[in-house]
Order: sequence, then C-alpha cells, then structure tokens
Amino acid sequence: MGDSKEAGAEAPPAGAAARGGLSLLTQGESEEPAAQGSALFLGGNEVKSRAVVKYSSAPPRTAFARLEEKTDLKLPPANWLRESAKLGPAGTTILGNSKKSKPFSSFGMAYDFIDSVGNDVDVVSDSENIKKLLKIPYSKSHVSMAVHRVGRTLLLDELDIQELFMRSSQTGDWTWLKEFYQRLIDQKWQRKKKSKEHWYQKAILSKFLYYSINGDGAAQPVPAAAERQESPSSDQTNDSHGPSWPAPFEMPSSVSEDPSASSQGLKNDFVRNILWTFEDIHMLVGSNMPIFGGGRYPAVSLRLRDNNKPINVLTGIDYWLDNLICNVPELVMCFHVNGIVQKYEMIKTEEIPNLENSNFSTKVIKDIAQNILSFLKSNCTKEGHTYWLFKASGSDIVKLYDLTTLCEETEDKYQNPFTMPVAILLYKVACNMMMKKNQNKKHYGTIRTLLLNCVKLLDKSRHPQIIASANYMLSELFQLDEPKKEESSESPLNENSDESYSEEEEEMPDSDENGSYSTGSDPSDDNKAVAIIKSVGELSVPEKYKSIHQIRPSCAFPVCHDTEERCRLVLSYVLEGLKSVDSSIKKESDLPAADPNTPIPLKYEDESTRGGPEGLEKQMALFLDKMGSLQKGNYSSQSGMIPGSWQHKMKLQLILKSSKAYYVLSDAAMSLQKYGRALRYIKLALQSHDTYCCLCTNMLSEVLLFLSQYLTLCGDIQLMLAQNANNRAAHLEEFNYQTKEDQEILHSLHKESSCQGFAWATDLSTDLESQLSVSCKCYEAANEILQFSDLKSQNPEHYVQVLKRMGNVRNEIGVFYMNQAAALQSERVVSKSVSAAEQQLWKKSFSCFEKGIHNFESIDDATNAALLLCNTGRLMRICAQAHCGAGDEFKREFSPEEGLYYNKAVDYYLKALRSLGTRDIHPAVWDSVNWELSTTYFTMATLQQDYAPLSRKAQEQIEKEVSEAMMKSLKYCDVDSVSARQPLCQYRAATIHHRLASMYHSCLRNQVGDEHLRKQHRVLADLHYSKAVKLFQLLKDAPCELLRVQLERVAFAEFQMTSQNSNVGKLKTLSGALDIMVRTKHAFQLIRKELVEEFDQPKSDETTPAAESSPSLNREEVVKLLSIFESRLSFLLLQSIKLLSSTKKKTSSNIEEDVVLKTNKQIYSQLLRATANKNATLLERIDLLIHLLDQLARGSGGAIQ
Repeated sequence: MGDSKEAGAEAPPAGAAARGGLSLLTQGESEEPAAQGSALFLGGNEVKSRAVVKYSSAPPRTAFARLEEKTDLKLPPANWLRESAKLGPAGTTILGNSKKSKPFSSFGMAYDFIDSVGNDVDVVSDSENIKKLLKIPYSKSHVSMAVHRVGRTLLLDELDIQELFMRSSQTGDWTWLKEFYQRLIDQKWQRKKKSKEHWYQKAILSKFLYYSINGDGAAQPVPAAAERQESPSSDQTNDSHGPSWPAPFEMPSSVSEDPSASSQGLKNDFVRNILWTFEDIHMLVGSNMPIFGGGRYPAVSLRLRDNNKPINVLTGIDYWLDNLICNVPELVMCFHVNGIVQKYEMIKTEEIPNLENSNFSTKVIKDIAQNILSFLKSNCTKEGHTYWLFKASGSDIVKLYDLTTLCEETEDKYQNPFTMPVAILLYKVACNMMMKKNQNKKHYGTIRTLLLNCVKLLDKSRHPQIIASANYMLSELFQLDEPKKEESSESPLNENSDESYSEEEEEMPDSDENGSYSTGSDPSDDNKAVAIIKSVGELSVPEKYKSIHQIRPSCAFPVCHDTEERCRLVLSYVLEGLKSVDSSIKKESDLPAADPNTPIPLKYEDESTRGGPEGLEKQMALFLDKMGSLQKGNYSSQSGMIPGSWQHKMKLQLILKSSKAYYVLSDAAMSLQKYGRALRYIKLALQSHDTYCCLCTNMLSEVLLFLSQYLTLCGDIQLMLAQNANNRAAHLEEFNYQTKEDQEILHSLHKESSCQGFAWATDLSTDLESQLSVSCKCYEAANEILQFSDLKSQNPEHYVQVLKRMGNVRNEIGVFYMNQAAALQSERVVSKSVSAAEQQLWKKSFSCFEKGIHNFESIDDATNAALLLCNTGRLMRICAQAHCGAGDEFKREFSPEEGLYYNKAVDYYLKALRSLGTRDIHPAVWDSVNWELSTTYFTMATLQQDYAPLSRKAQEQIEKEVSEAMMKSLKYCDVDSVSARQPLCQYRAATIHHRLASMYHSCLRNQVGDEHLRKQHRVLADLHYSKAVKLFQLLKDAPCELLRVQLERVAFAEFQMTSQNSNVGKLKTLSGALDIMVRTKHAFQLIRKELVEEFDQPKSDETTPAAESSPSLNREEVVKLLSIFESRLSFLLLQSIKLLSSTKKKTSSNIEEDVVLKTNKQIYSQLLRATANKNATLLERIDLLIHLLDQLARGSGGAIQ
C-alpha cells in the first residue's frame, strides 16, 4: 500500500489538457499510488476496493509540515491564498478554497470519459455525493440528488434545493418544482442561512492547510475562483460558496458552435478523476481531497479536528471513504483547541472503522452501497428522465421522484435545466459507440435507444443540429447494403418501444424482497413518488434491495422482417433530420420575400424533345455536361445554405442516405417484379442524388459510383418494363402512387434543386422503342460516369456489369428493329422492291448489334458476342429474303443481292464460331450457331436449286454451287449428338441427301454425252438416296418423306432399266426396284399407326378437336403417294411377269423363277382387284398393301436380294 509509484495510472482522455491548462499525469509521475486489485482487511471484515487514477491535475505530492504546538491557526500564514509552484495551477482547489462542485459535475466527467459511460461504469459522481449516500442510515441531514440514467450508468449530482429556489424567485424557473416541494414536502419552506461557526471552521481549515505546505514566501496573490474560469460568464457570481446554476441551456461547446456554451458549467473541475471499484460496483468518482506525501509517508490525507469534539461515526465514514476512493493508506489528524494546535496523530486507513466513538462495520457500508445502487437501478429506468432522490432533514423516509414526468405536466416541459446536458450526454455516448459500431454490432440497440431518448428530450426549434445529427445516426444503424441476417440473431424484442429498455426493470419489484412501494394510508406515502424507502434502516440489511433486473440491459433493436421495412425506417429518420435542417435554415437565413408581381418561372419541357431517341440524345448531352461541371465543384443551392455550414454538411449526408434507401427499395421491388414501384423508387433515388449534386462542392468518387449504380438499376427497370408491356396499367398505377413520407422528402429536396436532372431516365413511357432507348441511355450514362475518374479500374465488377447490360439492351433494340423490318417485309406486296423504311430499320438494327458486339468483346464475353454475331447473321438473312420478292414468281431467279446477303450471314455465323473457339465454352450457343449456319447454307442451296439463275450462270455451275452449299450445310448439321435438336438435324440431313439425289437423278435424265460423268452422277444419286432413306427411317414422324424417297428410287431404277438391253439386266433391276417397294412397308406401318390414332381419338374424347391429331400426317399427300405407289407396284409386277414369262419360254424351267412368277401373278391380281374397288377406305388400302408387300417379301425371298 505504501508504494509511491503510480502503477495503475491510465492515459488521460483526449481534450483533458484543454481544461484550464492543467498538467496531466504521465506514467510513474502520478501523485497517488493506485492499488491493483488490492483487498483491504479492515477490522476483520474483508472489503474489496481498487482505485485507478484516470486523470489528475495535481502536481507531484509535497510533504506536509508538522506545525509546532501552540501554533495559532486563527492567524493567516504568509502564503495564504497565494499561488505556489508546489501547488500548481489547481492549488486553491486542492486546499479546499474552491466552490462546491457544480450541479452538473457528473456530466463534465462523463463527457471526458465517454468510453466508460453506458457500459462499464455503474455510477458517475462527485465523491461527496457518494459519501452522502453511503451515510444515509447514519445521518439525520437531508439528501437531495438528481439521478440520470445512461445505459447501465447512473449519474448522480447534488440538487441544492435552497440554491434552486433562490434562483426560481429571481428568474421564474423551477416554479413548478418549488410549488410541488411546498405542497408535498415542506409547506413552510424558507432559505436556511449557514452559521458563523461554519465559516469559522472553513477559514481555519484553509489556513491550516496553507501552513502545512511549507510555504517559501515567494507567494503571489491568488485571483478569486470566479476569475480563473476559462471564459468568464455574466451568469456566474462571485459567491464562492454555492453552486452556480446555468442559465437556460444552449448546446455545449463540443456540439454547438456557440462559444459561450463552455461557461455553462459542464466542465470536469475535479483535481482528480478516479475509477473506483467498491466490491462489485464500478464508479467514476471526482475528488478534490488534498493529498500530501514524501519521506516516510508516501501518501497521507491531512485532517484538522477540534480536540473538544470526539470523532463520530459520520466523520469516520467520511475519512475512510475518502482514503479508499483516493487509495491513500494513512490519515494524519491534527488536533486543536480554539485554533491552537495541540498534537498530531497518524492512523492507518484500515483502522479508521475501529476508532473509539466512530466504530462502524465496513460490511454494512458495502450492503448500503449495494442496496442504494439496486434501488436506483430498479426505479430509475427511463433514459433521459431526471429523477430526484430526496430525504428530508431528520426524516427516515427516502423518496424518488421522476421530475421529467412532473415537469411535463407544466406548461413548458423544457424548463428542466437537466434536459439539455442529459440529451448531450446521450448523444455523445451514442456517437462514441457509433465509432466502434463495426467492432460490435450488438450495441446497435443501445445506440438506437440512446438517440431516440436524446431526440425525445430536445425541443426541435431550439436544437435542430443535434436532432438532425441524431436522426442521421439512427438512419446509419440500419445497414442498407447488407442482408438482414444480423437482425434475426437477436431474440424477439419489443420493436415498437421508444422507452429506454425492454427489460424487467419496468416491472414493479416484489415489495417483500425490495422494500415497500405501497401507497397506503400512511401519511409518509406520496403518490407522486416513483419509489419510497420507508426506513433508512432497511439499507443496512444485506441484499434487502437485491436487484432482480438485468444490470446490463438488453436494448431492443427493431427486427425488420424485410428490406422495405428497414428502408422505410431509415427514410423516416432521414425525413426528421431534413425537417430539422430546413427549419433552422428558415430561421438563420433571411431570404427575401417573393415579389407577388413577378411570375415564378416553371421548367416546362417541350414534349417533342422528350420523346424518341433524338430528344434523349439532347438530354444525355446536357447530363454529361453537368457531370463534367460536378468534377469542378459547382455549387448551387436554392435555399441559400452556406457551403460548409452544419446545415449544408448534414443535409448532404441525409440526402445521400435517402438516395441509398430508395435505391435499395427499388432493387427489392425489382426482385419482386414490381417494375412500376421500382421505377418510382429509383426516380426518388435519382432526384435525391440530383439535389446532392447541386449542393456538393467536391464530388467524391464513391458518390459517383452510387450514381452509376442507380442508373444501371434504372436501365434494368426500363428494360423489364419494355419486356412486360402486357401489364402496363398495373405498373403505371404503382409508379404514380406516392406516400406522404416520400412527398415530404421530395418537398425538402425541391428547396435545393428542381430535381429534374434525371427526368429523361425515369419517365414511364408507353412506347416500347422509347423504353428500350431510355434503358440503353441509362447504361451509357452509367458507363460515362465510370470514365470520369478512375472508377473503371477501381470497380471492375461493376464496369463489367454495365457493359454486359449495355450489350444486352443493344441486342434487344437490334432485335426490335429487325422484327419491325421483317413485319414491313411481310406486309409488302411481293413484286415491290425494298422500301427506304426497311433499309433504315436494317441500318439501325445493324448499328445496335455492332455496338453490342463491341461492348461484349471489350470485356472478353465471347458467348454473348457470339449470340449478337448470330443475330447479325439473322439480320443479313432477313435482308436477303427482302430481295427475293422482286420480279415475277414464274420468272423468279436467285438474285446476286440474295447471294451477297446470305454470304454475309455465313460470315457472321463463322465469326460467332471463331468467337466461341470450341463447343466446350458454351455447348448450347455453339450448337445454335452451327444450326443457324447449316440453315443458311441449306436455304441458299435450296433457293439456287428451286430458282436457278440460269440467265447468269450455266447449269453445271449452279449444280456445283448447290452441291457445295448442301455439303457445307451437312457439315454444320450434327446428326450424331443426342439433344432436343437431333431429330431436326436428322430431318435436315435426310432432306439434303434427298435433294442432292434428286438433283443428280435430274442431271442423269437430262444429260447426254460424257459417260464418265453419267456414271458419277448415277453413283452419287444412288448414294444420297440410300443415305436419305436411312435417316428418314430413324424418324417416326416423316413416313411421307420416306415413301417419296423410295418412290423416287424406284423411278431411278425404272430410268436405268430403259437404258438396259438384256432381259437378265432388266430382271435384276426390276428385282431391285421390287425390293425397294418391299422396304416401304415401314413407311406404310407408320402411316397406318397415325391413321388408327386419328380414328380412335374422337371416340375417346368427343371434345378434342381433330386439329390436335398428329400434324405431320397430310391425308392428301398420303392418298397421292398411295396412288403413285399402287401404279408403280402394278407396273413393276407386270413387267416382272412379262420378263419372267418370256425367259421361261426361252430357257429351261427354273423352280425359283416359277415361284416368283406365281407369287407376282397372285399379288398383281389382288392389286388390280383392290385398285378397281373405289369404295375402299384409305386404311383398308394401306392394310392391303402391307399384306401384299408381306407376300412379295415371302414369295420372292429367294430371288430378290
């Protein structure tokens, strides 16, 4: 205990040095030893006490001078009331000549040690108040204290009723409390004057202390305490004996710009601030006790006692607590008789409770401390309220009143002078917690409670700055850009409560456990009191008031169930903040009144410039010009706010917050597909941002990034509106709806700006082209903003997103123009040439695709670039189709323009494939491009084949080009990969083979001369026919095509037979042809199956329309092919019979040939009878043919190979 080194001294708070130029402690220089968790064993009762000096303005301790016996203390020493280097600048305070502590002393300490308030510390107070409370059961003197709650911390201040009421009679303040006091407590109140004895004792104590400091004579007159204040105030008097009550409160200097506010007494005037832990109670205590030290006594407290008056319990407790709080191990008492020094006595601190006549139990003092704290914490539950703890002189009853509630019953609820300091403290504690919010988000509920209570206390008209700032901080608590997972981790809390805490403290404690709170007929009961301690003796009973409430309250942070609820809360706080700022601007800036004779200029816009892309271009140019000027910091406020003023700074922050909230709301509405609502919110976000731009003197890159994001979302919404045109009425209704809150925020914005900067982007158009154009312009503007500063490289992800969206919307616009061109083309009369309107649409579409491709290529998005190249290819095909209509259908030829555009289409599809590189990049897109390329080649070949340009090219050249194009189409037609498109590919490939076979068949018929070429064509025709058959056989829905190919093969065989001379050769060819006929059975079976299904369907479901039957079966086509088949089969059988009969006559009998001849005759006979029967149904004819083909296959199985 006697170690002179200060091991526990902590670094003083920032700003402490500003207090009257006081010297600060450094490590090892402290004037008292701070025990580190030491336990003092006092009188056998263990009481834990630990003191850490947080701040001290006292110089290093000086040894006290022992006065000689018979020294007359009534005579002033030479150095009395003079400054000395040993005393330091706070000398008179140390020696007890300063005034009593001010009524807001705890607030001064709380401001300096804001980290401790609300969380770690239970009590903040002057040591005198602590001592007075702990002496309540032993003392008959009155107790009057103001109690305030901040978080878990209680602030205790003396409430000097006499001084208060003296002031009331002079100023008219507190009259309501005076009347209440006289009515309920002391009906004959009058000011009590202090006795001459009081002043005599005070004077000799002061002289004794000055004698004890070894004055060296080099003393100077000390100015009066009032003159040493940093900023003299007219409100302060030279009466150095009573507290100086502040005038009606202004904002303190730390919050306000008013320099006179520092004179209001909210300063920490204590010589030392100590963090004192007494048992489990943590207190921040202010003390002015003089401490001496040096030599044999490193730290002692010095007391002057009248030898004729023995030490009583009250004095003993006083001395003991002072030494505990300041961690002083010993007490030196100087005894005097009538001012004449008699003797000195030294007592150890732990021995004080056992002194004769002042014996007391330290355990009881501990119980009293715990009971009082529990009583106050259980009943002082509302933050921001001023509670009054009162015990009348000589009374055993302690009462607690809620002065705030009593004050609210009067006309002016802001008469309570504690209101402002409490509000400021709540605000400061919240600010301090906000700075650490990222470290610990569980404090959000506490911060919100502090700020709500702060706002509730303040008069909006008097304190707009704090209210605006508090509302802004409230809005900052809600994380708009984060998911709401942190909210769900909280337990269900009372989200609607604006009271201090949702804890059990609000409940009335059990009277048996926690003292009597009843309001019975006892005259001591008082129905105005919050709580009453009926007898001070109860405080000595261990755990009599043991608190059942949570010492650390869990503050409710409202659980927002969705994003909209969270944003709406934010906007409600933003609106309150904006109202505060706007109301202060009205007061502070005397704006000239409007001249009633001068019309107000309204910004009407010509509708012709608004609609269409041309008007948009002008709007965009103006916007980009404005963005350029923002970089230079142009400022234009319509309300007359001064740049740099608190209103200007605060309004900027609030407006930016509102724009973020509206952006998040818009994004949420977008995800719900409420596009009208989303557009309304993004419009408000952009209007907020426009106002911000008008007010901002230095645009931050972060804010520019926000704008780019807003415009990107706006582009998304406009695009979705364009794509959901069928629900336009509902979107329009949502867009036009507006809440009162939104209107009020917009009204505040209009005070600074016209909010028209982004009107071009946020109008709800009914025209599809206009919506797509606006969407594109939004993305372009977002991209332009990223180019202004280094935002592009700082936010690569956003930049990529913007370019992707720009490429996408340009694709949409390109497709829109392309479809319009196709529609015009379909309406055009065939013989007419291409119109100028069509060509204009092609150019627009091509331009959009080209820009979109560039966007995707610049961010290496090969897949999307390939898709746009594919669409450009489609545009080229539409251009080609447009040129095919010219000329008469009968004289129609494949034109050079068609060839040009089809080749261009091919080029774009090949570019798309090159862009993708391999199929692995994106199989679906790869397959799609291949299919389109195959289709283009196929279309080109088909048109050349069907409308051969014989006027320009030779037949052979056309055939060569058709063959090449068909083979290329086959190359890009993937028949092997299993996919949804596989049957289409197989059908396409089969059709190509069929067409090629037909072409070679035709060439063979029309060609004469070159036998080698004829043979080549014969082989190729046969090859492609067989491939076509194989592919058609794989398909279940192309029996007619299969039948047609087989019939063509038969015709091909017949043609070959005409050129043959020998019967053997002809018979062989005939056998081959009949074999092909037999193989058509598969096609007839498919046709029969579909006919049966078609026939059965109406029976099973009468309501099913016939149109729902298989669309692939064309009855007319089937009948036509069936007739051809019957005639060809009849012809082949007849020729076969003839040839076999003639062969039989010439040569010897062949059993196999006889069987074949017999079978063929039977089949021929049945076929003739069947074809003669005109009444047979289609199904019967098919059934017969299947039967005949079966017979043919069985009967001639040996001969037909």
